[in-house]
Amino acid sequence: MMKTITIITLQNVRNYGSVLQALATQKIFESLGCEVGFFNYLRSNNATPWVRIKNWTNKKPLLTKVLIGALLYPTFVLQDRRFKKFLNKHLNVQEKVCTTMADFEELELTSDIYCTGSDQTWNSGWNGGILPELFLAFVPEHIKKIAYSASFGKSKLDTWEKEETCKLLARYQAVSVRESTGVDICSELGCDATHVLDPTLQLDRTFWSSYAGCRPLEYGYVLIYQLNTNKSFDRFAKEFAHRKGLRLVRFCTRIDQILKNGKSLVVPEVQDFVRYIFHADYVITDSFHATAFSINVNTQFISIYPNDYSSRLGSILKLVGLEDRHLLSYDDFSLVEAPAIDFSYANKILDEERAKGLDFLRRAIE
Repeated sequence: MMKTITIITLQNVRNYGSVLQALATQKIFESLGCEVGFFNYLRSNNATPWVRIKNWTNKKPLLTKVLIGALLYPTFVLQDRRFKKFLNKHLNVQEKVCTTMADFEELELTSDIYCTGSDQTWNSGWNGGILPELFLAFVPEHIKKIAYSASFGKSKLDTWEKEETCKLLARYQAVSVRESTGVDICSELGCDATHVLDPTLQLDRTFWSSYAGCRPLEYGYVLIYQLNTNKSFDRFAKEFAHRKGLRLVRFCTRIDQILKNGKSLVVPEVQDFVRYIFHADYVITDSFHATAFSINVNTQFISIYPNDYSSRLGSILKLVGLEDRHLLSYDDFSLVEAPAIDFSYANKILDEERAKGLDFLRRAIE
């Protein structure tokens, strides 16, 4: 009999990697013979464009709030349109929207298995505290609960969160995490966790090629996918593209980014994230998922660590032996002349890790 599984993850944040990891998770469980669904979970701090603007402008002067709001509102409306279109087409999401623990406690739970999905589901900093719903605290003890490629987003927990996290983890029957540091965190709390790939990496280049389509531009290009404001990043990318004799293309997640260097792609469709990385000559990014996709589809890349939550980038680069693609200095242009990445070792490691991930999932759902 086909088992039913319902997943809680962060597919409703307006982030390309978050949405694509949810898609990958659905495809992976379906390949294992499961009927898959997602809770329609929307964190209260991300519910509407106006709520997001309020969070962005918190503690800023009134005039600044008005100016930023006027600039960001069209961005957030466009994001909602793009991402909802993709989610409605590709993901099996429940109709009822849940934003609080109380909302989940009102649900009738009928699935065989409940799963905390990937991305930064357990990052208390990103989530504004420990959110018990993301630890499936609303699911009764007798129902199977698993975690697949969950992430704390950091290398260690703060003292204040350890006790509660320990209690929440103890309710799971099987736990896997996305970073090696996550294994260490779980071990410290008495939880046996397996290190597995991000779901987008669990699916190989052949799968993602079906979303890549044809080459989007007639000329060679360096793709920028930048999540954090960083003028040194911008200057480096411009000079790198110039030295390589390539055009600079910027994947703009906000409308205001059109003022930066490069050809602007303003809040593109979700599948364009795969398409532009797949066909790029180089990718320069501070994003985990843009780095992961570059590795997965064998696109040359440079990874720039953000100030916060960079452990996930270090973890994947170390795993596949590509730590030298981490840019250590914005004055270092040695990668311009460096040999192209030979992805044969990385591909071998990913294949081994995929087998390990499938083994974990088969045991977890049996």
